[in-house]
Amino acid sequence: MKLYKIETGNFKLDGGAMFGIVPKSIWNKTNPADERNLIDLSMRCLLIEDGDKLILIDTGIGTKQDAKFFGFYYLWGDFSLDNSLAKHGFHRDDITDVFLTHLHFDHCGGAIQYNKEKDYLEAAFKNAKFWSNADHWDWSINPNPREKASFLKENILPLQESGQLNFIHVPKDGNLLENSPLGFDILFVDGHTDKQMLPIIHYKGKKIVYIADLIPTVGNIPLIYVVGFDTRPLITIDEKATFLNNAIENDYILFFEHDHVNELATLKQTEKGVRVDETYSFSEVFDSM
Repeated sequence: MKLYKIETGNFKLDGGAMFGIVPKSIWNKTNPADERNLIDLSMRCLLIEDGDKLILIDTGIGTKQDAKFFGFYYLWGDFSLDNSLAKHGFHRDDITDVFLTHLHFDHCGGAIQYNKEKDYLEAAFKNAKFWSNADHWDWSINPNPREKASFLKENILPLQESGQLNFIHVPKDGNLLENSPLGFDILFVDGHTDKQMLPIIHYKGKKIVYIADLIPTVGNIPLIYVVGFDTRPLITIDEKATFLNNAIENDYILFFEHDHVNELATLKQTEKGVRVDETYSFSEVFDSM
């Protein structure tokens, strides 16, 4: 197995929204805001090469939306999904599986592209299976008012129309699915959105957790530093408490999708609760393993 960091682009969001009830005087120390109160965020994906499988976890925001839409999110930097794949010798047509942690636009937008010649939306990975789960799919196609702006029909419905959509089984006796069809374990969490899926990848004796929106940045590690976008913040707090304890017990390495500075981190227990232990670049960890 080989792992590759895939940078798809950067964007900005309101800092207060990313930290909920936590005052700016506190979160601004770890995630400094600009004059508009916006903080820098990444859309960092993970590529897994495992035998004949080439699995992409999340896809970033994509390129099909109009300038007005992108203007709300202040895209910046030179990263792109295609360039990141090419850096490692891959093309999007090589991808066998696209695993979507959840269907918010910044995680799944790149799964669908606009075909200008044929004037319709199509799968951006023509040879891949797309993976979601039935509970989250139902949640996304019948969105609540709070999440409606994050679940865009042009990102979601074409997945089904492509004939490439597959569903992961959601366990009924817990929130952990071991040895999923893609070879990694999956932790299901409900605080941010219903049945978000977090891959737990067993790699050379370590457990790498693609943490997605349970903990978007290192600054969100403290228990109550919960994203204002979460639909069930009290559930998020319970899920984080359990996860953080498990992370220390099992020596997890966290892979951050949205922290544009810190790519990976380990955790430690302190008198103030669980905090970051060490942060690492992707190359520091995986070039030495």
